[in-house]
Amino acid sequence: MKLFLGARARKAKLIGVALVTGALFGLFGLRPINDFVAWYEHEVDAPSAWIYVWTELRASLKGAKPSKTAFYATVGALFSLLAAAFYSSVMVRDRRIDELTSELGKDLDALIKAGESDTLEFKSSFRWDMREKRANRALEWVVMKSLAGFLNGRGGTLLIGVADDGQIIGLEQEYLLLRKPNRDGFEQALITALAHHLGGDLVPYVHIVFHRHHGKEICRVIVEPAPRPVYLEHAGQPKLYLRSGAITRELNVKEAIAYQGLRWP
Repeated sequence: MKLFLGARARKAKLIGVALVTGALFGLFGLRPINDFVAWYEHEVDAPSAWIYVWTELRASLKGAKPSKTAFYATVGALFSLLAAAFYSSVMVRDRRIDELTSELGKDLDALIKAGESDTLEFKSSFRWDMREKRANRALEWVVMKSLAGFLNGRGGTLLIGVADDGQIIGLEQEYLLLRKPNRDGFEQALITALAHHLGGDLVPYVHIVFHRHHGKEICRVIVEPAPRPVYLEHAGQPKLYLRSGAITRELNVKEAIAYQGLRWP
């Protein structure tokens, strides 16, 4: 929660700095430029351009021509906000790339050995019921619940084909359930389920990587924080899930409303 409050504070600070900087730029940059142009093009009655610009600026600082002053301050602030938005989007993109690179650089053995946490979860299978030795589409919902918990939180990694105790199960049985019994078929099935249960707009925030580990296939799903609340339907009702510690839990109505106000203001 502190992470989201910190991000919110940084965003507010960036907007505030952009507004003040832009207003000053409009007043001390755009307006003098316009006055220079006015002196040269319209033959304003003044000994020189510099004297005219200084006279107009001094009058503005003393409160004269408030409409003109407000106009250039507003224009400057808008330009500055656009620049800040562009800068912010570039920084977010670069941060996403750095985080993905860092996550992919983690050793798989060390990752599994560390065990489940608020940013790491293991699932033995996606649709293969290991107890009943058959396909079970109900298990798909369990995986979607984990993804929803990460999307609503600060992201994380889901390893499919790894048991809760870290034992490598593999995806070989999963592949046999698919029309395309390979990595491509499994990725397509996972993305289709994600789009159906959680929303197609969230697909870009979920990255799928496969590993051949100790002779078995493992799917590593790297999840980024979602830009909106992610609901998953359960028993006919939309539910908000959040990864907390080593579990994914459902938030009650009161918790969900409060959390959304902080997470997506």
